[in-house]
Amino acid sequence: MASKDRMAVLSAMMKQSIIPVFYHPDVELCINVIQACANAGAKCVEFTNRGDFAAQVFLDVTRHFAKADPSVIMGVGSIVDAPTAGLFIANGAKFVVGPLLNADVAKVCNRRGIPYSPGCGSATEIGDAQELGVEIVKVFPGSSVGGPDFVKSVMGPMPWTRIMPTGGVEPTEESLRKWFGAGIVACGIGSNMITKKLLDAKDYKGIEDNVRKTVELAASIKAELAAK
Repeated sequence: MASKDRMAVLSAMMKQSIIPVFYHPDVELCINVIQACANAGAKCVEFTNRGDFAAQVFLDVTRHFAKADPSVIMGVGSIVDAPTAGLFIANGAKFVVGPLLNADVAKVCNRRGIPYSPGCGSATEIGDAQELGVEIVKVFPGSSVGGPDFVKSVMGPMPWTRIMPTGGVEPTEESLRKWFGAGIVACGIGSNMITKKLLDAKDYKGIEDNVRKTVELAASIKAELAAK
C-alpha cells in the first residue's frame, strides 16, 4: 500500500529510532508482543527469520496486523539470500534486514521497492552497500566491529551514511547517548529490551513499558543533540 512505500518506511524507521528485534515460534505470543511494541510507539518491528516455519509464522502475524492494526510495519531480519527475501516480501515484509551484505538480496528488494539494511563491518562493505542502493546500513555486530567509535570513524569521510547498529546496543541512557552521539539514525534492540523474563511471564504490559521508555529516551537524546 502507498502508506508503506519505500520512502515512507525509511522515514518511519528513522523517526522511530528504536527498532525492536524479535522472534518466537508462537503466533499468538508474537501478535501480543508486536502489539505491545506498537502501543509503545514502535510500529516498525523486525521479525527475525530464525526458526523452522518462521515464514509461516510471519505470514500469520502480518495477515493479523493488516486487519487489526494496519499502521504496524512488519520487517524481516536474518535474511542472507535472495529466495528467502522474496518469500518474506511476498508474505508482507516492508523492510529486509540481514547480518551480511548480499547483492542478490539488494536487487530483489530494489525491484520491489523494499528497503534493505545489510549487516556491514567495514567502510568498504558500507560503500559497497550504498553502491547497491542501500539507504540505511546495518552495522553488525555493533559492539564487535568497534561500537560508537567505528560509527564516528565512518561518518568522518562518509557523512552521508545512515547507520543502524544491532548487537551491543542497550536500552539505557548511557548506551543510547553514545550511539546517537556518534551519528546513528536508528538502532535495533532485541533481548536487552524484550527480555526472556518478560516473554516467559507473557508480561506484555512490561514489554510495552520497556519499549516506550526506550523510544522516548532515544527521542529525547536526538532532540538534545539536534539542538546543539
